[in-house]
Amino acid sequence: MRELTVAEQRYVAVMAVIADGLSISQVAEKSGVSRQTLHAWLARYEAAGLEGLVDRSHRPVSCPHQMPAAVEAALLELRRSRPYWGPRRLVFELKKRRVSPVPSESAAYRALVRAGMIDPSVRDRRSRKWKRWERGAPMELWQMDIVGGFPLADGSCAKALTGVDDHSRMCVSAKLMTRERTRAVCDGLRAALATYGAPEQLLTDNGKVFTGRFHHPPVEVLFDAICREHGIEHLLTQPRSPTTTGKIERFHRSLRAEFLSGHAPFANLKAAQQALDEWVDYYNNARPHQSLDMATPAQRFAARPAPSPVSGAGG
Repeated sequence: MRELTVAEQRYVAVMAVIADGLSISQVAEKSGVSRQTLHAWLARYEAAGLEGLVDRSHRPVSCPHQMPAAVEAALLELRRSRPYWGPRRLVFELKKRRVSPVPSESAAYRALVRAGMIDPSVRDRRSRKWKRWERGAPMELWQMDIVGGFPLADGSCAKALTGVDDHSRMCVSAKLMTRERTRAVCDGLRAALATYGAPEQLLTDNGKVFTGRFHHPPVEVLFDAICREHGIEHLLTQPRSPTTTGKIERFHRSLRAEFLSGHAPFANLKAAQQALDEWVDYYNNARPHQSLDMATPAQRFAARPAPSPVSGAGG
């Protein structure tokens, strides 16, 4: 494994000051340069951005296959702004931004490892024995669940009814509530149906806000009733089988990493809902999705049949 390029070293040092908040003296000592040199790098970065950190020496390039320093610097800056993006998504975004030449995924991975942004010893520990499956078209199946962890200024935490379309990963519901109550959950379902129409099937866990089939005796709760009245087959997961709802769980991982992680408490539920709506719009319409060959959920969802009108659901 080769050492960091000059541009990489400068970029890491500059970001340690700008993004990590370390002092000039600390970073200069760690980088083995004078304070004056580090000040010069900071000035060059401020004046010319990433290009200012590139060594403009006229010496021959030592390796014709080495990623250009400016491209590598662009890759590292993008990764710093999107720390949850992997090499594939980073390369896709560089291509969209017309960075040239576009590095390969393997070259991007090696650059991230050299810069300490990926730990090569860490492997994805999710089991590979589970075969990925998805429905053949939008609106065949939605997955829905409840997720918490939305901090409010009064010290409480809100929850959300979330829903994704199985085929497209389109987020069809992200409705916040202060408590996990039947009425609030079903209001979220009604809103999703009013916006997108009724899917053929809807998959949830066995929570009491979703179903009463396991009560003694079984009862029809409001969520079940809304599904029945709109011709939706309500499917339930098998107990202790989280992989059944893998797509909604993956959505929750993205939500936590990209939206909730490090977020200050929201002023109130309305402010939290507004911020969440903005993130969902980005997730659906702008964020490339690796399992969709870097398309957005909205692009894949666009192939859905025209939604049928949905009247007021379930009283």
